[in-house]
Amino acid sequence: QVQLVESGGGLVQAGGSLSLSCVASGGTFTSYGMGWFRQAPGKEREFAAAISWSGGIRKYADSVKGRFTISRDNAKNTVYLQMNSLKPEDTAVYYCAAVRSSDSPSTSSAYHYWGQGTQVTVSS
Repeated sequence: QVQLVESGGGLVQAGGSLSLSCVASGGTFTSYGMGWFRQAPGKEREFAAAISWSGGIRKYADSVKGRFTISRDNAKNTVYLQMNSLKPEDTAVYYCAAVRSSDSPSTSSAYHYWGQGTQVTVSS
C-alpha cells in the first residue's frame, strides 16, 4: 500500500508561481509512474501532468503545457509540480497519484493510489 502526501498549495496572485511536492511511502517508488490531477469546484477531476518511473517520459495537459513542469527525485521518493504563470482558472485541489507501471498515463482511472489533495487558489 502506497501513501501519498501532497504539500505546497496556497494562495497566489495571477502570474505567480507555486511548487507542489508529493512524498510517497510504503512502496518502491521507482515501480510507479506518477501523475498530478486537479479538480475545481463543480467540475470533474482532470489530468494536469504525469511522469514515468525514470522521468524520461513527461506528459502535460494542453491547458498547462509551457507553464507547469513535473519532475521526480527517486532518491527522495518525491514528485514535484512547478507551476508558473498561474491563472485564476488553475484554481483547484491538486492531487498526486501513483500507478503500478513504468508508464505515465493521463487518465485518472489508470491510477491505483491517491493523495488527499492540496488547495491551490489563484486570485485575479
